[in-house]
Amino acid sequence: MSTKIIKFSIEFEEFESVEKLNPLDQELLVKAREARSNAYAPYSHFFVGASVRLEDGSIFTGNNQENAAYPSGICAERAALFYAASQFPEKKILALAISCNSTSAEVNKPLSPCGGCRQVISEYETKQGSPIRILMAGESGSILACSGIDHLLPLRFKGEFVRK
Repeated sequence: MSTKIIKFSIEFEEFESVEKLNPLDQELLVKAREARSNAYAPYSHFFVGASVRLEDGSIFTGNNQENAAYPSGICAERAALFYAASQFPEKKILALAISCNSTSAEVNKPLSPCGGCRQVISEYETKQGSPIRILMAGESGSILACSGIDHLLPLRFKGEFVRK
């Protein structure tokens, strides 16, 4: 049996500033940046804000919430996604924006979601049957955007693997 090479192709858009984004993405990223200011990060000093846009145009935000018992905290992305999905389970999530800053150093590169958040985004895409646009930014520098979680998690774990 011969070995087969499989290649994945992922795509991102790169924008040099928030002003280069379309108006809807600009608004979503601004809301994520505003949400950073309410983050609770006394241990890492790494402040993350996230915002989600639902299909009706409404926007909800979240931010990271740390805890001295580290596994007990929550990421900004999950806080925003869980809130929106719990309050409006019938509405599709169209987009998610993430932004961060730190008191220790300037973050001038886009922030991508952690593995746990990637899996949560995957679950909501599967649930709603459509991709979620993901915008990633630091406090300065370029902004990356992708059209769905497959560009960040190409071999994602899906519920169909555990359903009988």
